[in-house]
Formats: sequence, structure tokens, C-alpha cells
Amino acid sequence: MTSSRQAAFVTGSSRGIGLAAARALAERGFAVAVNGPFDDDELARAADSIAALGVPVAKVAGDVSDLSIHDAMLDSAEAVVGPLSTLVNNAGVSVLSRGDPLDVTEESYDRCMAINAKAQFFLSQAFARRVVARDRSDHRFYSLINVTSSNANAVAEPRAEYCVSKAAAAMIAKTFAVRLGRENIAVYDIQPGLIETDMTGPVIEDYKRRVAEEGITLLPRVGKPEDMGAIMATLASGGLPYTTGHVISADGGMLVSRF
Repeated sequence: MTSSRQAAFVTGSSRGIGLAAARALAERGFAVAVNGPFDDDELARAADSIAALGVPVAKVAGDVSDLSIHDAMLDSAEAVVGPLSTLVNNAGVSVLSRGDPLDVTEESYDRCMAINAKAQFFLSQAFARRVVARDRSDHRFYSLINVTSSNANAVAEPRAEYCVSKAAAAMIAKTFAVRLGRENIAVYDIQPGLIETDMTGPVIEDYKRRVAEEGITLLPRVGKPEDMGAIMATLASGGLPYTTGHVISADGGMLVSRF
């Protein structure tokens, strides 16, 4: 099956940053496959909201940490939206409990690594294998967009295992950028900073205060999922030509060195 329409599979897109990315891509005419761990009402609502934008949409339920279903998920996506041109690896989890690094449990560590790093590596691999094997004379822009975190670089002591997993994930983007460059497939690592989502809900008000009172970000606000979606849609559309392997620090300037 061939198609001239761009098509994207966005993991963890039943809400938050992933859903914002799916919407932004749909607004640019992409066919979109949305994903969540369960075939539930939340995923159905996400799919309906994308379909309302007038593009083909696939609803693909599946836990990305189950490597055995990666190919099946991609197959299900392509059966509806056509051959994929973009994978957005957005699915991720935080720690089971914030606290002292000396108290981190193996369960929480393994969970972060399995979803935030291992799943991202092997889903990138599965996507890359099928794209590389495919006739790409359709002149579409092909991209792999991995979402990591500012914590790939900046330590958050109460979430040590999360930081470790995101640092590993950041290297995944670099690795695949090196391998896929000769295939003319662009790879990016988006590192969100303080973004207002369900994941950051318990602490976002404190961060808003720190932004206002301490200036921890250069831009005087926390980020929105829609900010991240706009960045991803720009990258997937080839809006930054002749770039690959780049880290996009989507953090309002939080990590700019200063004194």
C-alpha cells in the first residue's frame, strides 16, 4: 500500500503531551494512530477528537513495554492510516514514589527503565526496520521523534530512577540518528521541561510559583502540552530541514547556564 499522505503513530496519546501531538499532526493533514495502554473510554475519546479534524485515525491499544506486540501495533496502525512516515515515542511514566535516592525500589527503577527507555529503543527499532525496508520514493518526510525530558540532563533528586531512564532514552535518539541518517530519516530528541500535565499535577503549582518568584525559566510561564505538540508537528513536517540528531530543549530556557 502506498500513500502520499504523511502518517504518524504517537504512543501515549490518549491524553497530555501525546494527545496534543496527535492533534497538531492531524491539523497539518497527517493521518494519525493514537495509542494508550488500554482500549478504554479515554483512548476512544482521543481517537474521536482526532477524527473530528477530518483525517484518518487508528485506535491502537497496547502497553509499549510489551515488546512482543510492537510489530502488531504498527501493523494495526498502518492498516488504517497507511504506511507510517513518523513515529513519536511519547509514552512514559514517572516514579512510583518520590523520595530519597537511597530508598528507590527495584520495582520503580525497572518500571521507569522498561517504559521510558527499553520500550522506546525497541519500538524505534521496529519502526526503523519497516521504513528502511520500504520503497520510499513517495518523497514524504520521514522522522523518528523521541520524547525524553530535561531530567536527561538535570537531576531531580526525588525522582532519581526517572532521571536515569530519561538519560538512557536521550542516547537512544542519538544512536538511531547515526544509523538512520544514511537512510534520510531524521531523528530528534525533544526534552520537555516544566509542562502542565496529569503527571506533573501534584507539583505544578509549586513550579508555577517558582517560575513567577524565582525565574527558574527564562520565559515566564510553565509549558503546555500544545507547545510540545506544535514542536513535534513542525519536526515531523520537515520544518527544520537538514537537521537530525538534535536535542530540542523545550523548557522555556530553564537549563540555560547563568550566574
